[in-house]
Amino acid sequence: MNLLFLLIVPFLTALGVLAAKGLKQVRTVSFIGAALQLLLAFYLLVQYQQIHVEGDGMLMYFEQSFAWFPSLGISFHIGVDGISIAMILLTSLVVVAGILVSYGMEHLHKEFFFLLILLSLGAYGFFIALDIFTLFFFLEVAVIPKFLLIGIWGSGNKEKSAMKLALMLMGGSALIFVGLIGTYYYSNPGGARTFSLMELANGGIPLQAQLIFFPFLFAGFGVFTALFPFHTWVPDGHSSAPTAASMFLAGISMKLGGYGCLRVATFLMPVAAEQYAWIIILLATIAIIYGAFATLMQTDLKYINAYSSISHCGFVLLGIGMLNKVAITGAVMQMVSHGLMTALFFAAIGMMYSRTHTRLLAQLGGLLKVMPFISSIFIIAGLCSLGLPGFSGFVSEMTVFVGAWQNPDFWYRLATILSCASIVVTAVYILRAAGKSVMGPIVNQDHLKLSDALWNEKVAAVVLLSAIVIIGVAPFVLTDLLSPGTDVLMAKLLK
Repeated sequence: MNLLFLLIVPFLTALGVLAAKGLKQVRTVSFIGAALQLLLAFYLLVQYQQIHVEGDGMLMYFEQSFAWFPSLGISFHIGVDGISIAMILLTSLVVVAGILVSYGMEHLHKEFFFLLILLSLGAYGFFIALDIFTLFFFLEVAVIPKFLLIGIWGSGNKEKSAMKLALMLMGGSALIFVGLIGTYYYSNPGGARTFSLMELANGGIPLQAQLIFFPFLFAGFGVFTALFPFHTWVPDGHSSAPTAASMFLAGISMKLGGYGCLRVATFLMPVAAEQYAWIIILLATIAIIYGAFATLMQTDLKYINAYSSISHCGFVLLGIGMLNKVAITGAVMQMVSHGLMTALFFAAIGMMYSRTHTRLLAQLGGLLKVMPFISSIFIIAGLCSLGLPGFSGFVSEMTVFVGAWQNPDFWYRLATILSCASIVVTAVYILRAAGKSVMGPIVNQDHLKLSDALWNEKVAAVVLLSAIVIIGVAPFVLTDLLSPGTDVLMAKLLK
């Protein structure tokens, strides 16, 4: 398969949105473009499974490379492995759901859908890039729409939230840029410098350079995935963003950080990753526990999901920090699971808010009686979040915990135990939120007049829920896809 189609389709979709006339045309073009992205992602998966042979020695598939800035060693080099494909599938699912949920958007609708598609373009480019300069370029493309989506279409103190998000992510980008430049200048000692991810991995980076620049790369990408203490943009950004933007932020954008921590920082600098692993695990454990207890204090549904995302993304960093195959596999599974689960959660919250015009638990209650579909989706997303067996959240978190426990170090096992204990807190705030918002008597009698989900909202929810259940019931579908990629990472770590 030609991976350029993953960039061409969203690009043409964005142009089509700008050329469309009227809300109906904009919706139609956006949905067709999103559906084509989903079909391409599944076609890529099928093609990969057909040509991939266990032990064939190939690190990346469907590679293409075009000279970009040859004098600086920069090329437009793209390719994928199983980990990349999992992220691409996640992106395409969230894009389809986000477009469907946004059908009711009427204010500046053309610009809104254009920015959503542009964000997906940046994400696809990031996940297929095999040149770290190209990867950074697409990371920045994915940052730009977030600021505008929140600042224009957001709610509450949206200008402040948009500015905070932009400044924090730009700060993370600055750290990443320093790390990339340092990596470039220490690449291929005695030869031509390069930005090629695979050449950098094969050539090796001097130990001293790894120890200096690994923190820049990991912390920079960590900002995007709510690494403590650089997580403060998450609650404000998610709570102020419109529904689809919240879905994209939590479901896609936060995964850029986790993927970067794994694919760039850890893969290129394995020795430094081992040296700094205890710091990563410490910060991840703090994020997991802090995020869980902070969520317990929230009374706004969006803040509940936002703070819980800090905790759940902590599992991603915990798995990466443990540096063994099972834990890293669990980390990637958690990225996929959290992306689906939190997108579904934000979709349900957005559906509730559009009808009740409130997200406060004290002003909700009894919604299961008047909007059973939306309430059921909300409860299911919550059950996935707390790790109920049968859903993706259970298998991903369990894989992280099993992998983490394989490390015999006392402090690492203590971190594992504390992280496991956070599940109890998660269950408390999820059941509390579900009980106060959709269970019990009707608090506001005006809510009796409300309608349930529309067809487009139902389709969006079913798309995400299907993926959550498939992973939860048949996790081998995902683990088999990820295994070759994690084997390559482990081979690099064990050198």
